[in-house]
Amino acid sequence: MRDIKLLDCTLRDGAYVVDARFGSPAIKGIISKLQDARVDVIECGWLKDKPHEEGTSFYHVPDDLKPYLRNKDKDITYVVMIDWNRYDVSALPVCDHETIDAVRVVFPHGKHKEGAEIAGKIHEKGYDIFLQAANTLAYSDDDLKELASNVNELHPIAISIVDTFGAMYEDDLDRITDILHESLDDDIAMGFHSHNNQQLSFALTSHFAEKLKKTGRTCMIDSTLCGMGRGAGNTTTELIASYLNRRLSGAYDMNAILDAIDTYMPYFLENYSWGYSTPYFIAGLYCCHVNNIAYLLKNHRTNSCDMRNIIESMSPEDRRQYDYDLLEEKYIENQSHTVDDSAAIDKLRNAMSGREVLLIAPGKSIDSEYDKIQDYIRKNNPVTIAVNAINSRYDYDFLFFINSVRYDYAREVYSDKFTETPRILLSNIKTEPCGDEYIINFNRVIKRGWEHFDNAVINALRLLVHLKTERISIAGFDGFKHRYNESYADASLPTLNPDGRWDELNEEIIDMYRDFRHSEGAGIGISFVTETIYNK
Repeated sequence: MRDIKLLDCTLRDGAYVVDARFGSPAIKGIISKLQDARVDVIECGWLKDKPHEEGTSFYHVPDDLKPYLRNKDKDITYVVMIDWNRYDVSALPVCDHETIDAVRVVFPHGKHKEGAEIAGKIHEKGYDIFLQAANTLAYSDDDLKELASNVNELHPIAISIVDTFGAMYEDDLDRITDILHESLDDDIAMGFHSHNNQQLSFALTSHFAEKLKKTGRTCMIDSTLCGMGRGAGNTTTELIASYLNRRLSGAYDMNAILDAIDTYMPYFLENYSWGYSTPYFIAGLYCCHVNNIAYLLKNHRTNSCDMRNIIESMSPEDRRQYDYDLLEEKYIENQSHTVDDSAAIDKLRNAMSGREVLLIAPGKSIDSEYDKIQDYIRKNNPVTIAVNAINSRYDYDFLFFINSVRYDYAREVYSDKFTETPRILLSNIKTEPCGDEYIINFNRVIKRGWEHFDNAVINALRLLVHLKTERISIAGFDGFKHRYNESYADASLPTLNPDGRWDELNEEIIDMYRDFRHSEGAGIGISFVTETIYNK
């Protein structure tokens, strides 16, 4: 038995990314290539309490794997994972080793006894057992000793340290490893499953392998092809296999691993996203469940500073869970900085009294239709307002910003025009004006009920209702194309829609605009200087 074993969990951890829908060719091919690469343990997916759907890595019983396994290698261990309380083990038949050989049982902090009890029932059916102690960083020294005591009673093949939130540093891993090594029976392997929130997965995993090598205890390392996994992803199989070959007497076939990547990963790399990002760094920084980050990105396109403040405002216990109602409450609390904006409203109302207002949004048409727009301005003499972006070709009477990312970008990239033009800001950006600024309460102009309720043009329209504007024209409100740089006149403008669901976003803005025209904006004259998809 090798002192160091490599466990590839692409089909299990990657299931978070693709909802387990890898497709039959990819499941078969990845398993086959990992066999060719002589990977020690192949995790083929999850056991779930529902019927198997062909082409997914969610199985109900081990026999569901039969179509995906070819020439099963007796020197390789084939495993699946169960969540300790999300699979009815009574459905699990006695192990016949025709498909899987072992089950990995994952359990949260505080549930190691319950996890071990479930694992014991599985072991009675003839399966080898691997344990995964999720969020091991939360275990105190005494917790770790108690965990080890329970593990010794069950005596599984391995117990793995899990850096669930990608929050560990080297000294954290050393503390946990040292206590477990001291407390575990010598013949129980110790594993490590890392998440890459702080770009430390490879460094920590290689450190763990070197450390375990010195102890003589069998080491088990989790990894995935291209680091595929939920959120920030995992240690990459190709990197750690190469490291083990070079440094620790590994014998993995790198050509087979690279073939697996070349043949089966391009589709997933092109159509899905995972890996290090600033939002997932924030998750690691605060030991925060990635679902909280995903919610803020999906529902509010929250910028990094606001995201950090929202997560920081939650208790450590709340961060480790995902209570979306609480998260929404914290988001609103963060955004809803209340200011007395009555004086700002009065001044803006006076400045625009009796005049048409032209909103200049950042769509590509403000460049392609520049002459048309300038001709419109000369003929109608409107109050011109830049909406959440500056275009250097235009002169504006006001700049309107609804988020700090666009505000900071405009200030840094178009500093002269930014400084010389009065600015209208929502209170989620700042509460104290600097220079010629007008601060408007965030809640005055937003209306919830849509996933992306913070569209800048819709918010500007609602503000103009408060300013009693009767005639509004809009330019550059084109509609989103499928590629970000095709939508904006300034291709470097910071993105505000990281999920890339452009068609859905367009339909949502159409609905918001329709709602505005039938509610707050009823009776206001609105015209479009450039073509738009939203005026349906």
